[in-house]
Amino acid sequence: MAQALVLTALVLPDGRRLDLDARPLLMGVVNVTPDSFSDGGLLQSVDDALAHARTLVEEGADIVDIGGESTRPGHAAIDAATEIARVLPVIGGLSGSSFAPISIDTSKAQVADAALKAGAAIVNDVWGCQREPAIADVAARHGAPMILMHNRETIDAGIDILDDVLRFLERSIVIATKAGVPRSQIVVDPGIGFGKTQTQNLSLIRDLDRLAELGCPVLLGASRKSTIGRITGQTVPAERVAGSIAAHLFGVSRGAAIIRAHDVRGHSDALKVWAAIREPAKVTS
Repeated sequence: MAQALVLTALVLPDGRRLDLDARPLLMGVVNVTPDSFSDGGLLQSVDDALAHARTLVEEGADIVDIGGESTRPGHAAIDAATEIARVLPVIGGLSGSSFAPISIDTSKAQVADAALKAGAAIVNDVWGCQREPAIADVAARHGAPMILMHNRETIDAGIDILDDVLRFLERSIVIATKAGVPRSQIVVDPGIGFGKTQTQNLSLIRDLDRLAELGCPVLLGASRKSTIGRITGQTVPAERVAGSIAAHLFGVSRGAAIIRAHDVRGHSDALKVWAAIREPAKVTS
């Protein structure tokens, strides 16, 4: 049965609130990995990562998402200790009430725990608590909101992808809430590019409003994905900015509350224009 979706705010462990009513929020991406699909290896040092994160916030990021393990197709898995060693110096160098909230992009309970202790405030799990359900216990213990993403091991062009996403995320929400994470602290993500065909990816963005049935705010992350490249012909991920913005603006029109993006400045400007057109009464002449 459909849940009533009431957008209010995510309450962070330090008491700060992320308002989801006023406008879509921007999550900037910081990958401290050697092999991520778009920017792996570009941030060669902790100082590089810290500088990049600060730039993203200056450009308009409301949240900074830090990840230490690539999730691209065919990526090499790493252990928790390696992942922790990559992300903790960056989180430690950024965390504090004067900096934007930090989310930890991980599916490992041990990594999430270490990151939250170091100052992260949100857990972003690309396997929606279904790889390591204990990650939900960690989030609950710290009082951290969770982002639960749909994922698949294999692509199946024959399935009803929207139904698959809804059922998967329903299971994820049950795991998280049973662990003690309030439903009001959960965001869902359809997982564009993860175990899906091109047609399925586009249909999920087109039907993004259907995820409101889950009763949780929706995050959309199509930034620089191959789905965008196939449409535009841009083979270099960093050159897919315009296409990414187009996909995300469509998603916002379908109710996306958070946009996860590599290129924050362009997205920030685009969202300002979108908001001005949509709500002209709020624009000063």
